[in-house]
Amino acid sequence: MRPSGLLHLGNYFGALQNWVKLQDEHECYYAIVDWHALTTDYEDTSRLQEYILNMAVDWIAAGIIPEKSTIFIQSSVKEHAELHLLLSMIAPLGWLLRVPTYKEQMKEIKGKDLHTYGFLGYPVLQAADILVYKAHFVPVGEDQLHHLELTREIVRRFEFFYGGSIFPEPEALLTSAPKLPGTDGRKMSKSYNNAIYLSDPSETMRKKIMTMMTDPARKRRNDPGNPDICPVFAFHKVISSPDRISEIDRECRLAGIGCTDCKNYLFTRLEERFAPFVEKRNSLVQNKKIVEEILEDGEKRARLVAQRTMQDVREVMKI
Repeated sequence: MRPSGLLHLGNYFGALQNWVKLQDEHECYYAIVDWHALTTDYEDTSRLQEYILNMAVDWIAAGIIPEKSTIFIQSSVKEHAELHLLLSMIAPLGWLLRVPTYKEQMKEIKGKDLHTYGFLGYPVLQAADILVYKAHFVPVGEDQLHHLELTREIVRRFEFFYGGSIFPEPEALLTSAPKLPGTDGRKMSKSYNNAIYLSDPSETMRKKIMTMMTDPARKRRNDPGNPDICPVFAFHKVISSPDRISEIDRECRLAGIGCTDCKNYLFTRLEERFAPFVEKRNSLVQNKKIVEEILEDGEKRARLVAQRTMQDVREVMKI
């Protein structure tokens, strides 16, 4: 994950909760990719260290276990940069220009100059992040499959030039990733100022939920609603029980409950669900030295693996 801001509920339900489950099935490496954050936010790095530490706190509070998984900061393992440099020598420019998200973000991200080498080349850095650990699987959503395929193509090209069979071709570990809307109905994003953050105090979370957009056609309490287009109902579908989801769906369409009732149900459920997270997070915030030690230990473990990989790379490249 890129530490370009505070983590929000979209990050949690879209990725983090799946990461927690993967620990029981795989040897996992979880990197806070601060160099990737610079690809779009290079002008202002004043809060980068704050975001890095907060991200580590949120990961651990959510259930990433340091004894099971390696948690580290990308820039602390310099082998990422070395492998990125070497892979960039063989990555055709045309491959990068055809990456769909490159074109999309050039159009969508306003107010930032993205005409930089770093932004164009970030998929190669991403490939290095994966390959330096000789990863067999990468947890991704369907919208990221083209990124992973580029990594696989780089592996084949490396093999063609140098042989050695160093890197496995990483496979996608497709995970369910619901895209939660923000308070205004658009995709939840810090850049839209519509996010509910994992670090929001209870009262702040409640205020944000109570101001959430609902079915715009439902103007009065006795107007029937359409849950299918309601951002609040999108949250219920990922956090409420099946019985509650069915009840809200039915009662909304019949005007049996109002939007305020629906929002109160949601806030109560979120508060229950994240009570253990909040308790653990508060404890970690009070003792950030523990978090720093976890990151240092993760750095050492990650670096040992990365160093072995780079020895193999230098050997087959004869450098």
